Amino acid sequence: MKPFGALLAYGEARSIVEASIKPITRVETVNIDEASGRVLAETVVASLSIPSFDRAALDGYAVKVKDVFGADQRNPKILKVVGELHAGETPKTAIKAGECHQIATGGMMPRGAGAVVMVEDTEVSDGKIEVFKSVYPKANVSQKGEDIKEGETILKTGIVLDPGKIGALATQGLTKVRVYAKPKVAILPSGEEVSELGKKLKRGGVYDVNSHTIASVVRAHGGLPVIFGVTRDNPEEIKIRISQALSSDLVVTSGGSSVGERDLLVDVLHGWGEILFHGIQVKPGQPTFFAMVQGKPLFGMPGYPTSCLVISYLFLLSAIRKMAHLPPKLGGTVVTKLAHRVSGGVGRRQFLTVRIEGGEAISVSKGSGSITSVAEADGYIEIPENINLLEKGETVTVTLF
Repeated sequence: MKPFGALLAYGEARSIVEASIKPITRVETVNIDEASGRVLAETVVASLSIPSFDRAALDGYAVKVKDVFGADQRNPKILKVVGELHAGETPKTAIKAGECHQIATGGMMPRGAGAVVMVEDTEVSDGKIEVFKSVYPKANVSQKGEDIKEGETILKTGIVLDPGKIGALATQGLTKVRVYAKPKVAILPSGEEVSELGKKLKRGGVYDVNSHTIASVVRAHGGLPVIFGVTRDNPEEIKIRISQALSSDLVVTSGGSSVGERDLLVDVLHGWGEILFHGIQVKPGQPTFFAMVQGKPLFGMPGYPTSCLVISYLFLLSAIRKMAHLPPKLGGTVVTKLAHRVSGGVGRRQFLTVRIEGGEAISVSKGSGSITSVAEADGYIEIPENINLLEKGETVTVTLF
């Protein structure tokens, strides 16, 4: 056993990670139906005006404005209906004075027409219509380029694509788009006691929980997880696995980050990579370390499931989003009352998992080794290092997962 050195303050550790993580530059081309949530890696300029022609904004009659000037209930204007236009049809004739075309929503305006009269403002009789309301030029008409003008920038590089932005791409007939590639995140579980899912659990062993919770965080925030098999507590095997994992953009290990005889990860990395910190003033997650190895960032997560997942939320999440060109997560919060007294972290910043019930925050923490400490939680409350106790009824802010 070997004790930790000086523990790094939470804020300092966050700053080190932020300064070390860089957005990836690889791009790929994907179908627009697979592009939602991806980050655009090109500026898209319109090659087509939308709409590409003047069209009716509602069902009615395409008219010359001067033909219906002054029309009202006592003085209707009578026009001859000379055609009928539906969406997708091209007008074959222009309208002349005293004429109109019946037109459906989205229909192309015929030459000579200056506005559309609503159906509700007309009455039809023997192939003619009576118009009871005058209209101004371009009334009820969607003009060419009203939505998008040819040559204008539709979307800029770095925008996160959502359904509306996918729709803007589709207006131009685009089927594919260039986006930033998802950062590959290698996940390396370790420990003699850890068994992979689907295999028989040996006596005294535990299933590999951390790889799958980490992978879930990675997927949810724009990354592509690659789970390696369990690495045994052997320096040579650890180095081989990490060497293989360095083909990814970021490496995350779980277990082996503390100070016991079999916690070998930090020892393996000494002289190979640069350990930027080992040990943080937080609870849970004190044994966390962060290193740079051959230019790649490496997180060493604690082996206990709650510690590992909480640190993934606090550090890994934002790192992946930055690498993926995604904006910082806008975390929801709830201000509520504490249902009972809780203790602080005694010199460490504590992230206490809670469930919100009956308008109060209830601690669900069962210790770092219990995954239900997070599975049953809605979020966490942050208790500063200098606070030893929070009393029942105190106002707290819950950061939602």
